[in-house]
Amino acid sequence: MLSNEYKRIHLIATGGSIMHNLALALAEKGLQVTGSDDEIFEPAKSRLAEAGLLPEKEGWFPEKVTAELDAVIVGMHARADNPELLKAQELNLPVYSFPEFIYEQSKNKQRIVIGGSHGKTSITSIIMHVLQYHNRKFDYAVGAQLEGFKNMVKLTEDAPIIIIEGDEYLSSPILRVPKFHLYHHHIGVISGISWDHINVFPDEKMYREQFRIFADMTPKAGVMIYNQDDEQVAHVCVPRTQDAKFIGYSVHEHKIKNGKTWLITKKDPVEIQIFGEHNLRNISAAKEVCKEIGIKGAAFYEALATFKGAAKRLEKLGEKNSTVIYRDFAHAPSKVKATTEALKKQFPHRKLVACLELHTFSSLNKAFLPQYAGALHAADVPVVYFNPKTVEHKRMEMLDESQIKEAFKNPNIRVFTNSKVLQAFIEDQNWQEQNLLLMSSGNYDNLDFKHLTEKVL
Repeated sequence: MLSNEYKRIHLIATGGSIMHNLALALAEKGLQVTGSDDEIFEPAKSRLAEAGLLPEKEGWFPEKVTAELDAVIVGMHARADNPELLKAQELNLPVYSFPEFIYEQSKNKQRIVIGGSHGKTSITSIIMHVLQYHNRKFDYAVGAQLEGFKNMVKLTEDAPIIIIEGDEYLSSPILRVPKFHLYHHHIGVISGISWDHINVFPDEKMYREQFRIFADMTPKAGVMIYNQDDEQVAHVCVPRTQDAKFIGYSVHEHKIKNGKTWLITKKDPVEIQIFGEHNLRNISAAKEVCKEIGIKGAAFYEALATFKGAAKRLEKLGEKNSTVIYRDFAHAPSKVKATTEALKKQFPHRKLVACLELHTFSSLNKAFLPQYAGALHAADVPVVYFNPKTVEHKRMEMLDESQIKEAFKNPNIRVFTNSKVLQAFIEDQNWQEQNLLLMSSGNYDNLDFKHLTEKVL
């Protein structure tokens, strides 16, 4: 059933990052959308309120789920015993996870799914930017806010293709399979494999297996585009059939001069606004995807030159004289290492203060922590922050400074457990010829990034 056949849809866990964007996208199409959640944070709260979709009260209300609904979509944040979900099952209503619903809405489209432990948001963002630049019609579902795009989800009846950021995390509380297995891609990408989500995939082999399944799902006449420099990716992207095409990619040829990165192309060099070896790989991946859907090299580079990057992906917070401050979503070991090395390589003559917040279940897990060995070696001043309350909230064993230094294999790491003390430390540094990098999937216990930037600069 396509969305134009739906009239009434209810979202369970409507305050989630991608779920609230789905609510907005469906409402824009004229559907009657309702939702519930037990806690809704900014910016979802304001965006839902502006669209008239913010629930009157936080919490779960089974009475909202009635036989008049055409479908219920359940987010991963909900539990299997959620009272609204139980009511929907009792009424025999169609219940979808987010990826199942997106697939249902895109059965008649060419589906391009970008997977990988790292880089998928950036690759997806580049492709979307290029398509929009050239006025191509497309739908999308992406995990970060992008300049030039109002929402993170778009579903129409007439777009011939859809670009999907394919997360390997579980689809819903009742469908415990990776999201990217449910999109049924025509063109797939695997950007890298680095063990993550230890709470769901307890060992590296099980984690890697999810990507092998994804690669093997590439259909007849389909395409799998993969990072040929990643040993784990190369392991799962061994063609097991001649029916699908496998395309490897590497770091785009380039040069770095005076803190600027230029791509070497068949014609003139192209200056770009993003940098780092990981992003140069992301560009190669996006270029291969665009080539498959009819956008050739010159047109790709023309659009890429205007791409500023995705939110919180090496996002520049401020710059003055010999200091730049960047914020990045990096939290997994491979992401932290790549981002730190990228900034140091871009400005080799400046000192680098690199701060990492341990915030996710994996990063705060003592068994997983050794995966961070060497991740901050490129930093001149390596800093690790974690909030003890977060550890307690996740019901995990408390970390201490010596364990962190040992796990990172870096005795020079400074460990902070109070964001105000961390802020004071940062402000006290001499910021001549020195850059600051703030990495986290959280917010350093509500650290005021704008105030900090003003103080440093």
